[in-house]
Amino acid sequence: MYYKRVGDVPRKRHTWHRDGGGRRLHEELMGEEGFSGSSSLLYHLNSPSALVDIEPAEVEHAALSANLPLSPWHFRASKLDPGGDLVTGRKLLLANDTIRISWAEATSTNELLYRNAAGDELVFVQSGEAVLESVFGVLPASAGDYVLIPSSTTHRWVIPDGSVQALVVEAAGHVSIPDRYLTATGQMREGAPFCERDLRPPELPVVVDQSEAGPGEPVPVLVRTRAGWSKHTHAHHPFDVVGWDGCNYPFVFSIHDFEPIVGRIHQPPPVHQTFAGPGFVVCSFVPRLYDFDPDAVKVPYHHANVDSDEVLFYSAGDFMSRRGSGIGSCSISLHPAGFVHGPQPGSVEAAAGESRTDETAVMIDTFSPLLISEAARSVSDPDYPASWSREL
Repeated sequence: MYYKRVGDVPRKRHTWHRDGGGRRLHEELMGEEGFSGSSSLLYHLNSPSALVDIEPAEVEHAALSANLPLSPWHFRASKLDPGGDLVTGRKLLLANDTIRISWAEATSTNELLYRNAAGDELVFVQSGEAVLESVFGVLPASAGDYVLIPSSTTHRWVIPDGSVQALVVEAAGHVSIPDRYLTATGQMREGAPFCERDLRPPELPVVVDQSEAGPGEPVPVLVRTRAGWSKHTHAHHPFDVVGWDGCNYPFVFSIHDFEPIVGRIHQPPPVHQTFAGPGFVVCSFVPRLYDFDPDAVKVPYHHANVDSDEVLFYSAGDFMSRRGSGIGSCSISLHPAGFVHGPQPGSVEAAAGESRTDETAVMIDTFSPLLISEAARSVSDPDYPASWSREL
């Protein structure tokens, strides 16, 4: 990420810095890859290490099983029960050692602050409005927004009204902008499908010098690690940051700001790549012009995922290549390695006279097989595997 500076930050790092009342501020370096990766330096009113209690946290673990016998799947995410917040209300659907893919239809603000120390999180907001409050500040998000939250960022999701539907990706590591979009100095290249102007970082810090329960009240934080869950109770509210600077922070990117790359004939899925994670990639499909060669086949050709499982979340629009399959908004398909998939019968001919697509979707390709949860199986379409055998 590019360098960002917010709030009260001294001229030199690791030097004495005081607030307006003369109180010494406490530095927190939040960095990746030890001290050699991207980092940010935060300035707290109080020590961020001051704990008054540590407890185990009880969090329900979803049962997962292998995709055997090997099959394509269609999950109707919107049929899952709504409720809870955007952390504890998640319904795990698919997972392997490097990624967890969940669905949430949250109706409440987090009761506890949350910190995922196992990896970055990428949240795609399908509907509704939410606000990410974190040690870095405030980030509003709405339908079509990706929200990238770096590992170990203490935060909570505020839902001011109604409910929020979201697809949640939890990585076992860091999620980043693909290297091929970046110059040697980290600037986004000309020709990349989005740029720094499209990324919305926090603009103002949230300065809390007491918990919402009252002055001096300790503040619990739910912490996820690869080993399990814990609850840390802090002596001071973690949102007591008066300023920060660096290159490691949460940001929002709207899928509607993704600039599609089109060609004379069909372009392969890597032109839609938006993010890269450990063992997976994330792509954005947005409305775009169809291929303009007179003989171009406008919908995707049949293809075999030799090295990856392909997950597609269908957000909005007319999914022409899937017409007749039962796919609609909030559908999630899984096409695993070993299965040859492509356009539904009749869709190639139906697209011949069209000039553009009208669809918005998020694709996640994983390079290890995905396990399937019982929640996902409970909202699956049993007729989906046979959908390629039916004519429109």
